Amino acid sequence: MSATAIQLKTAAIDVPEYDAVVIGAGFGGMYALHTLREQGLKVRLFDEATGVGGTWYWNRYPGARVDYPGGPFYCYTFSEDLIREFDWPEKQPDQPTVLRYLNFVADRLDLRRDIELATRVTGAAFEEGVQRWEIETSKGTRVRAQFLVCAVGALSAAHVPDIPGVASFKGECYHTGRWPNDRQVVFKGKRVGIIGTGSSGIQSTPMVAREASHLTVFQRTPQYSVPAGNTPTDQVLVAEARKDWSKFRNIMLTTPIGAPDMPTTIRACDHTPEQRRETYEAAWRIGGLGPILVSTYCDILTDRQSNDWLAGFVREKIRAVVKNPETARKLLPSYLIATKRQVMDEGYYETFNRENVNLVDLREDPIIEIAADGVRTESGHHSLDMLIFATGFDAITGALQNINPRGRGGVPLSTRWKERFNSWLGLTIPGMPNLFMIHGPESPCVLYNMPLGAERQSDWIRECILHMRKHGIGAIEPAPGADLVWAKEVEEIANQSLYPQTESWYTGSNIAGKHRQFAVHLGGPAYFARIRESADNGYEGFVTEPERRAATA
Repeated sequence: MSATAIQLKTAAIDVPEYDAVVIGAGFGGMYALHTLREQGLKVRLFDEATGVGGTWYWNRYPGARVDYPGGPFYCYTFSEDLIREFDWPEKQPDQPTVLRYLNFVADRLDLRRDIELATRVTGAAFEEGVQRWEIETSKGTRVRAQFLVCAVGALSAAHVPDIPGVASFKGECYHTGRWPNDRQVVFKGKRVGIIGTGSSGIQSTPMVAREASHLTVFQRTPQYSVPAGNTPTDQVLVAEARKDWSKFRNIMLTTPIGAPDMPTTIRACDHTPEQRRETYEAAWRIGGLGPILVSTYCDILTDRQSNDWLAGFVREKIRAVVKNPETARKLLPSYLIATKRQVMDEGYYETFNRENVNLVDLREDPIIEIAADGVRTESGHHSLDMLIFATGFDAITGALQNINPRGRGGVPLSTRWKERFNSWLGLTIPGMPNLFMIHGPESPCVLYNMPLGAERQSDWIRECILHMRKHGIGAIEPAPGADLVWAKEVEEIANQSLYPQTESWYTGSNIAGKHRQFAVHLGGPAYFARIRESADNGYEGFVTEPERRAATA
């Protein structure tokens, strides 16, 4: 045996081996770890953060809250014990509460012993000869696993736009998606600028304005924001849910977005203008996305006239709140309501009535450059002590692309996704055997109850792995052309809605050079029935190889 062969054998022995490696310690990754480990699999989870929580670890910006129906419904649903043992204080839980919940789950399920934190996965390559993934980490270590489960998060790859001079700013600089976890950010007495008016910008603006000496909001696209209507958790509802959790969970499994309430079947045109206004007003008083988007009319996202009526109502509300007519004009959105991520707020529009707040409309007064002491727009210079980028994420695909795993033939994901973000069932990628995604492109991901969606996808992954082990299958991947079938299905469903008619991060338009593709499956329960159908039909749409693991040397 040559010296080289001896070195290779020694190196291989030093590589720890697992049945599965999971990337990401958020809702999806933690449940995947739990459910795979429950089947006796040896699993290791890696996350670059120093604590569990995924997006709820990083998004610590002031005002960060759940925008989905919260309380006992934005949580793990598989365990009645977890439902009974954790108390949610508010209907729309804030970031510290959600993070506390995820730490509670990590302890309750004894997950930490298989989680390696402060460890970023820097690369992964599929070894065809042994049907294993070799994973590299930021610590310079390597591990090997038959299965790679990517729970990297749909909203985790923070994006900072390429603005001239962006690196020259000398004051404090933060991104809402990477907020400091080791100190408190103090706004008092400081001139603060927020760039971006998506969810994080709208949630943080009122909080910053209350403390800063002056706040400048740089807005590219005005948003339709609706009142959060946050209240203490309804204890009667909690008691009912704990008494008969299976009933509530079954409702969630059948509704379009995994919510605990059935949507209305009334169309906007079924009502007179007076009835519509009464319906909108009642929902507005309650607040929250469910009452306004789900419980008013069923065709808001499928019928343009219905959409226009609601949009007009919200624009009226903005004009009524904002005292300065010119500022109100700048805040009026024009796109189809709810076709971008729908935002909720706690006093966002009222904030622009404060004397220490001003709005810069970047459509009329674009940024020229960021300087050492502030931001220069066409109309002048804005002196700042602190700059906050609320500019969102390279959503849905960015985090996995940053890892850029290499599949068959050493072909990287960046090549496979160069033209489109192709998948089969939103769970797997052509040419990437034994790689599974949670909340990946062409799955319901961000337009479904994400904890529940993660459970359902992870359960499918678990059953697929058990099927492979039972039948001596070493590798599974999409069959040639399956991704094209799936792409057509996703597109056809999307085109029945108004979503594709708006440029948004759903379509990738917030990232320069990213190809346009509406990457969300809008089928809701139909999606999960579809992936179940594939499994029931012997994993239709997949090709497999028998286990042929070679010697390690």
